[in-house]
Amino acid sequence: MVWRDSSGKALDDYARPSVAVDVAVLTVTGDRLAVLVVDSDRGLSLPGTFVHPRETLRDAAARALSRKAAITGLDFHQLGMFDDPDRDDRGWVLSMAHGAAIAQEKLPRTAQLVSISDTGTHERLAFDHDRIVTEAVLDLRQRYRAAADPDHLLPDEFTLLELRRLHETIFAQEFPKDTFRRRFISDLVGTGQRSSAETGRPAELFRVR
Repeated sequence: MVWRDSSGKALDDYARPSVAVDVAVLTVTGDRLAVLVVDSDRGLSLPGTFVHPRETLRDAAARALSRKAAITGLDFHQLGMFDDPDRDDRGWVLSMAHGAAIAQEKLPRTAQLVSISDTGTHERLAFDHDRIVTEAVLDLRQRYRAAADPDHLLPDEFTLLELRRLHETIFAQEFPKDTFRRRFISDLVGTGQRSSAETGRPAELFRVR
């Protein structure tokens, strides 16, 4: 028996878009945010792919990262659906955008990165991937407002200065030293060790509580 709606139409009577996934993988390189990109026939783009039959969005995103960027085991999450009918010149394509953040040293050595200023990329990306990067940066900032280093962009042990500089890079602004310390000190645990600074007084090392 074929299901039909109140107008008598079956599912096959409705036009169907293609469904894709794209993943914005953010990292910090030097004093800048950057996003992982790959080469495509439209130029630089985020790792992405079309969803296969009976495949979940998450599995498709993991497949895109593995096959196009040689990344496996990365923790990522959905940012939202991008559904502008004109977003892809190949046809009607919806994309579920995903976001992630990872320390640069954990990326493959061959990873291509494009720098980000505030929330925009320095180079134009294909399709609407610039918009996806903006959403990924805003999402990253939301997580770092709530926690010291939820994505483990720093080593396991770090100084308060290193943590503050990480936040300043993510938020593209400077933070007063004392205010920043008061905000996050309760989220940290002192290790009892000090940094091996070449100049100046060695600073106390912390871990995320």
